[in-house]
Amino acid sequence: MFHCCSDLFSSKTKDEDKETDFVASVILPEQDTSMPNEAWDRIKDDQMQSFLIPMNHKSPIHRDKIRFVCISDTHTQIEKLTNFIPSGDILLHAGNFTNTGQPEEIKQFNDFIGTLPHKCKIVIAGNQDLTFDDSMWIDEERMEQSFNLTIQTVKQVLEEANVSTIKELLSNCIYLEDSLVNICGIHIYGSPWIPEYCNSAFNLKRGGELLQKWDNIPANTDIIISHGPPLGYGDLTISKTHVGCLELLNTVQRRVKPKYHVFGHVREGYGIISDGFTTFINSSTCTFSYTPSNAPVVFDLSIPKGHSKDELLELTVTKQAKRNDRC
Repeated sequence: MFHCCSDLFSSKTKDEDKETDFVASVILPEQDTSMPNEAWDRIKDDQMQSFLIPMNHKSPIHRDKIRFVCISDTHTQIEKLTNFIPSGDILLHAGNFTNTGQPEEIKQFNDFIGTLPHKCKIVIAGNQDLTFDDSMWIDEERMEQSFNLTIQTVKQVLEEANVSTIKELLSNCIYLEDSLVNICGIHIYGSPWIPEYCNSAFNLKRGGELLQKWDNIPANTDIIISHGPPLGYGDLTISKTHVGCLELLNTVQRRVKPKYHVFGHVREGYGIISDGFTTFINSSTCTFSYTPSNAPVVFDLSIPKGHSKDELLELTVTKQAKRNDRC
């Protein structure tokens, strides 16, 4: 288990705490947000980072805790592996399950996760899952010439599958896009956006544009799943450059303060870091060279009072009923 710590004692009054919390919760774009290396140099001495050892995949799964299994950036590689993903209650995928968002890749991934025993699978898109971002179709010529994707082809696939959107091809999971799901009393929020990168999907400018997305994350979120990392946490590239989002870090540390933040995108940033409160997990499965050798990361989270694992069974039954209705 990853251990998080917090201040046990404080000399502040309740009113002073409220005032401090209010000031801290107002997140504004930073002046050096477009220069992540410089921004990290400015703030790194104030960060209480601890690199954590992964939890043993084979440790017992307890009735009063949810076992989460985290993967990301699988890029059509895990479908070829056997016994790679350990047992657990909920599977989290932080995006880039395809290489270019081809319908065949999506269906292959969906079929694969449908074979996994986890009662619930939660998935977000990444910057290479191109067809999940409607804005990519603004340049139809590029989509066809660079990625061999056409609207006509996608429409044909959707008609054959009897669905209206590409996202509905993910029938074996819960797909989150700037949205929240509450499972067993645990609030999980997913968002695919990253700072501008190679004209890929779900790109936004650093600063205000990305902050508008992060402002949508509810303050009571327990687990954030984003495709890209926050600044300074699992975001160091092979060229030793920080590429994480400063506004995402500020949102996590100052306003939302989730127990866990799961992400990927920077495949060479795989690992687990704690800031003393939130545990940050870069769960990239593939390495920089697209080899799927990074083990899934697991963690346990206690089930809140008034909830139980029986809700996972109810979720499975409901999902199966919806699938039967569509057939």
